[in-house]
Amino acid sequence: MAITPADDFLTHQTPYTFDTVFTSDRNFYDRYFFNGYRRDGEIYFAVAMGQYPNLGVFDCAFSVLHNGKQRYVRASRALGPDRLKTSAGAISVEVLEPLRKLRVTVAPNQWGISADLVYEARSLPMEEPHFNRRAGNVTAMDYTRMTQHGQWSGTITLDGATHEVRPETWWGSRDHSWGIRNVGGRDPRGAPPSAAPQFYWNWAPLNFEDRCTLFTTSEYSDGTRWHESGEILTPYPQATSTQARVSHELDFEKGTRWIGAGSKITLTPASAEPMEITFTPLYHFLMKGIGYGDPKWGHGMWVGPDEQDGGEYILSAETPMANLHVQTVSLVKSGSRAGIGIFEIIIMGPYARYGFKELMDPR
Repeated sequence: MAITPADDFLTHQTPYTFDTVFTSDRNFYDRYFFNGYRRDGEIYFAVAMGQYPNLGVFDCAFSVLHNGKQRYVRASRALGPDRLKTSAGAISVEVLEPLRKLRVTVAPNQWGISADLVYEARSLPMEEPHFNRRAGNVTAMDYTRMTQHGQWSGTITLDGATHEVRPETWWGSRDHSWGIRNVGGRDPRGAPPSAAPQFYWNWAPLNFEDRCTLFTTSEYSDGTRWHESGEILTPYPQATSTQARVSHELDFEKGTRWIGAGSKITLTPASAEPMEITFTPLYHFLMKGIGYGDPKWGHGMWVGPDEQDGGEYILSAETPMANLHVQTVSLVKSGSRAGIGIFEIIIMGPYARYGFKELMDPR
């Protein structure tokens, strides 16, 4: 343990210094996620940044999708004792005003991607219901997630061409989650699993001119839900939030487990009319571009004391069934309202309602 700048704040939750968390579980993490998109969907970016105190790792990634190419730059380093240091390589995140305004920067680098972006909240932050799931006798998930809708300003530069980012034309969302969740490669604890893997995950934060919505469900193969959340929010300055029950009717692109045109979700408040939302997918952002599931640069993986990397994916050359985890950037409609957002999905293993019977059978 060591005294760090964070220890000067009256925010301690344990008898230890801030570099030491309450549990020795290897899977403890603390992570930012951001995304942003021009309101016509032409450009999309996402950011991931995480600390893993019991693994001694800090990692981050910034990825931009434009004209069918998904470019990325990523970095990983030894965490060290100072958990207020939120940067690695070219990438940094700065909290300018808690729960209202944050800054993401990507310094110029050899991969031709740079950015200077400010996120400003459109909606109240939402604390989703706590995540808790066990795998046999081992806790697989025990964490909190906060989700928030926002708008962006600043610039993104790709190979010398600068794209202006203005609040009136750029929306997005972010989350901040922390707790226990599998990171840093396969967890070696416990007996081998007795059944094939199964995981069904949906998450859809959407932006309309006068509304923001959140939909998420996590379900077992028979459709039983182990987590769900729905919110309908009015943007600032009104800044209201109403909980809603959620349901989904998804279609899938042939040969994939990615949602297709006509997919629909419904949010039903206790004392108001249901809000039915239909999706028109534009393209699928590969979550491996910001570290999710990457065999070398996955979250919490030890890459080295101070490493940086970059590259690109050509979406037309990617195999859908090798990329189960995507965010589908979509135009959305609800009655006369038109908006945009993402539908994040992972379906691994059987899921009876939509006809998936095996570990990896496509539609």
